[in-house]
Amino acid sequence: MAVYRVRVTTGPYLRAGTLDNISVTLVGLCGESPKQLLDRMGRDFAPGSDSWYCSHICVTGPDGTLFHFPCYQWIEGYCTIELRPGTARTICQDSLPLLLDHRKRELQARQECYCWKVYAPGFPGIVDISSFEEMESDKKFALTKTTRHADQDDNSGNRYLPGFPMKIDIPSLLHMEPNIRYSATKTTSLIFNAIPVSLGMKLRGLIDRKGSWKKLDDIRNIFWCHKTFTSEYVTEHWCEDHFFGYQYLNGINPVMLHRLSSLPSKLPVTNDMVGPLLGPDTCLQTELQRGNIFLADYWILAEAPVHCLNGRQQYVAAPLCLLWLNPQGTLMPLAIQLSQTPGPDSPIFLPTDSDWDWLLAKTWVRNSEFLVHEHNTHFLCTHLLCEAFAMATLRQLPLCHPIYKLLLPHTRYTLQVNTIARATLLNPEGLVDKVTSIGRQGLLYLMSTGLAHFTYTNFCLPDSLQARGVLAIPNYHYRDDGLKIWAAIESFVSEIVGYYYPSDASVQQDSELQAWVGEIFGQAFLGRESSGFPRQLCTPKELVKFLTAIIFNCSAQHAAVNSGQHDFGAWMPNAPSSMRQPPPQTKGTTTLKSYLETLPEVNITCNNLLLFWVVSQEPKDQRPLGTYPDQHFTEEAPQRSIAAFQSRLAQISRDIRERNQGLALPYTYLDPPLIENSVSI
Repeated sequence: MAVYRVRVTTGPYLRAGTLDNISVTLVGLCGESPKQLLDRMGRDFAPGSDSWYCSHICVTGPDGTLFHFPCYQWIEGYCTIELRPGTARTICQDSLPLLLDHRKRELQARQECYCWKVYAPGFPGIVDISSFEEMESDKKFALTKTTRHADQDDNSGNRYLPGFPMKIDIPSLLHMEPNIRYSATKTTSLIFNAIPVSLGMKLRGLIDRKGSWKKLDDIRNIFWCHKTFTSEYVTEHWCEDHFFGYQYLNGINPVMLHRLSSLPSKLPVTNDMVGPLLGPDTCLQTELQRGNIFLADYWILAEAPVHCLNGRQQYVAAPLCLLWLNPQGTLMPLAIQLSQTPGPDSPIFLPTDSDWDWLLAKTWVRNSEFLVHEHNTHFLCTHLLCEAFAMATLRQLPLCHPIYKLLLPHTRYTLQVNTIARATLLNPEGLVDKVTSIGRQGLLYLMSTGLAHFTYTNFCLPDSLQARGVLAIPNYHYRDDGLKIWAAIESFVSEIVGYYYPSDASVQQDSELQAWVGEIFGQAFLGRESSGFPRQLCTPKELVKFLTAIIFNCSAQHAAVNSGQHDFGAWMPNAPSSMRQPPPQTKGTTTLKSYLETLPEVNITCNNLLLFWVVSQEPKDQRPLGTYPDQHFTEEAPQRSIAAFQSRLAQISRDIRERNQGLALPYTYLDPPLIENSVSI
């Protein structure tokens, strides 16, 4: 009788072991082995919990051949998990009815577990957490056994908790499928990142204090013990024009600028207005022709609804900000109009105006930056879209599919963090309703409008930079670092795709792959043809570009627009979440007193900065870009590609750190070791 040796490995998570009964059966072409109880006590089978995290199983055959079976799943309840050897295979490479049936049943079970839900009209589809119900005990691929809770649309569980300034949708946080929820380590780390800061604000009476700030310097006291080099730099330089321009390149929303060849009619800036700033040897028309004039247009805010905070009406503007790349290579603001409609009630503010008028105009732009960045650049274009990518990957690609193996590390914890956000930030009377001038209704408007105008060009970094005309701006570190990381990802993805998809036909005939991209097109982009996103893929080149863009946006892009929120927002006037007075309709009226009366109140400021602090601190249990401790790919070729990818990222990191030594303000957000593989905070 042939003897096979089975070696089971438990994952490195807290309480990953189990004392439950686990049996294994080997299935081959000629039959099945009897059930073998795995009963050797040790790290795998030791007191832990009712759940067991199985990393992988290795089987050594009678002739010494080693078979690696990746699992990397939490297993709960009475269920059967069927695993295939680790060799990645597309559906076209499987011909045995047993294997084809296995793929089909696995996807059916996943589609029953991970269901789509419409959060709001015009939004990408999200995970329906009410679908995480108890599975039948004899169902294969059952990943969990949980208790069904009330429908998420029932707001009875959306309530205040002691010590929290906003309502929390409690039921949605109680039931999470174990393979997508935070580890105990990450959950604990997240809580302990927030509690000391929140408690400190509470003890100093800041988090409950209404009313205006008495003086600007008082804002420094919010984070007296949580300062960073960048947050201190921002505090010192926030009101300087060169730093205002710098943030369009290397701040947390570095995607707003578009080069102009002519001025739009809605911004009637004349050479007489800006000539003194440009100098005697040039003029506005000449600078337009040279490609040195840029526009940041916040048109999307023109119809945004406004909100009340602390019982007071708030205000929003839809500015147009004109910037000039001067001969020294510095981007400088030239003119600001605080509405989309020119006229006597919408003056064009200039650097030659009074200091307070000009500072207030810039602060209105920074408020618009906050709203567009937080709702669209950050949450919509990374969090929500990456959730849709994760959902389609889980629903349409089986464990053995090469694209599943490639993408799974870049979906880690995304569904969990977005569920937390919907339960604490986006819910009725959640934090968005408590700190922003547009509230939840404005959020719904802004994101749905943003998605309706979002294109494949916007999504792909090289195409976006080209379309915006910003490839030649000096000292654009986001662009330079981002393009290097994009190229590294593209090279890695090209090797993986080339290994498994040698021809156009191999892409076109992969029905699972086509179902995956089709579901993304329908659920993430709502089937909108004008978006330019593919509804099907026809060539390996198209597949490489799509996968590169997904991995880049799930990792590097999220790091670029998330990690610096505390750095750039801790000094509140640089990123005010609301404005308490309407945009000025005349010049010469702004004073320090009126400026302070326009900024957010003390408690609004503190609640918002607490959020900035928490989301900027990646909790423990991190996996930097290119780090793949779970060995989903078992063949030598993809493992070589992973090693080459890691080597290239290491070189990019060395280059970034060498460059940063010569910068007054280092740009670190796209340093690969500081980029998380996935959207996880």
